[in-house]
Amino acid sequence: MRLLIETTSIVAGLIAAWVIASFSAWAYPRGAADIWLVAYVCMATTVLLGIGSVRRALRRDRETLRRNGTAADD
Repeated sequence: MRLLIETTSIVAGLIAAWVIASFSAWAYPRGAADIWLVAYVCMATTVLLGIGSVRRALRRDRETLRRNGTAADD
């Protein structure tokens, strides 16, 4: 469950960055190339910063499944 929450959080951040960049590029077409460059950097940063949280969530979910005895053999 934690993994789903963390992944959803990253996806929501990517969607938000894309929407903001789209509206910004539409509002200021002369700066569209720079706007998209910054948006792509923000999206990459969002993914990179989320990797640690995803790894921790995956580890905790696996521990919970093993503790409860519901995990399939890996």
